[in-house]
Amino acid sequence: MAEMNSDGVSRRKFVGGALAGAALAAAPMPGLAAFAAPDAAASDDKKAVLAQIPGMHAENIKRLQEWIALPSIATENRNYPQGPEYMAKLARDAGFTSVKVMPTSGKAGVFGRIDAGAKTTVGIYFMYDVKAFIPEEWSSPPLEARLVQKPGLGTVCMGRGAVNQKGPENSFLSALIAFQRAGKKLPVNLVLVCEGEEEIASPHFGEVVRDPEVMAELKKCIGVFMPEAGQGRDGDVQVSLGAKGVVELELVSSGEKWGRGPKHDVHSSLEAQVDSPTWHLVQALNTLVEKDGHTPAVEGFFELAKLLNEDQKKMIQAYAATTGEADDMASLGVTHWVHDASWVDSLMLLESKPTINIEGLVAGYTGPGGKTVLPHRAVAKIDMRLVPDMTAEDTLAKLKAHLAKHGFGDIEVNVGGMYDPNTTHAESRLIQTQLATYRSMGLEPGLWPRSAGSWPGYLFTTAPLNLPAGHFGLGNGTGAHAPDEYYLIESTNPKVQGLDGAVGSFVEFLYAFA
Repeated sequence: MAEMNSDGVSRRKFVGGALAGAALAAAPMPGLAAFAAPDAAASDDKKAVLAQIPGMHAENIKRLQEWIALPSIATENRNYPQGPEYMAKLARDAGFTSVKVMPTSGKAGVFGRIDAGAKTTVGIYFMYDVKAFIPEEWSSPPLEARLVQKPGLGTVCMGRGAVNQKGPENSFLSALIAFQRAGKKLPVNLVLVCEGEEEIASPHFGEVVRDPEVMAELKKCIGVFMPEAGQGRDGDVQVSLGAKGVVELELVSSGEKWGRGPKHDVHSSLEAQVDSPTWHLVQALNTLVEKDGHTPAVEGFFELAKLLNEDQKKMIQAYAATTGEADDMASLGVTHWVHDASWVDSLMLLESKPTINIEGLVAGYTGPGGKTVLPHRAVAKIDMRLVPDMTAEDTLAKLKAHLAKHGFGDIEVNVGGMYDPNTTHAESRLIQTQLATYRSMGLEPGLWPRSAGSWPGYLFTTAPLNLPAGHFGLGNGTGAHAPDEYYLIESTNPKVQGLDGAVGSFVEFLYAFA
């Protein structure tokens, strides 16, 4: 999730980008300060705003580091209410007014707006929460946000949330502060909606969006976008036209619910005369996929899945023709695609195939050595990724029916969060403005059918809002949900923007809307 991921937030769940921060100060990337404004006055205003960015470099880094030092992790109930309160402070500092912490049945959201008296209003989606982490797995402490060197990239800020999503979001906030420093009004009005549960599939974000005050403001918007670090290591950018949906849950097998096996851990020698809830779970999991260990076998799982159309297939083929397969394999740490598929076919699967994935599997003792127990309880963490026109409710119902049919109706299905896929038309003003902005900066963006990661964009793209939704932003980063997550600060590659270039891209984007 957020996965949306530059790991998750753009279509590449394994790439992200960044251009040299100093480049804007000394020799701006072609087009970064030259996007054609509607009139000379607007052009002068934009130049004045962009001129503020180099001098803000150190404080923009410091703001990111301080934010990373305060991780909000919903699964651990960590830093609540501090997380939403800090998000509200950041929003106020960036110029948002009427900022409110929005209580929900779960973790609070944040809402704010900027009325610049403009003709156009744009929605902004933020998440302030991050994934959990194991410090021992990191080469740099995950909450210290140190600046470290990455060979072939430059200086990066390494920490949990660096790219998913605090780095890109901080860069967007920095762009708004640049307007303040220049004494210039924004060329558009903004409506900000934030949540603190994206990493557990946004179970309560709908309560924020559907609040009457928030809904009234969102209805004024021409679309909603999420800041991202959208560049690959070679500087390329992809514009995604949607994202997969997700159902995140856990399956629990226990002696209590099953009525067989022990109701507490017992000695493993008793396996000879007592049923095992752990094997019961393993057998249930084995029914969820075909013999290939990959293809979902839940009855009716694919019946609503929409096939890729010819335009979408062409997008994938164009990407495959210009992007190195070896680089993607190296980034993922794999040497084969599933079923030994070709590069193109693997990308077709990535975009078209709904999945059932085991995130984690735990039972009994997992410490050093052995403990010779027969566990009374076993848990599997599962996520299911959905493509149009699947729905989360229908997919969950099919999973439950499948378990019951195959003799596993006793297994608990505990849903953490879920939401539907989302789709935005390429001809929408939001997408066309993204494409035009990238081209104005000397880039030729590719269109991508949908992100393989997920975010709750369906709340914007479906009724009653029916708005286009997407992602935008230069810069680079990767490692979302993994150790050594980073966001590029100073780039050694002139094609890839660092912090300053990322901030400048958001200034350009806001003027492009106007």
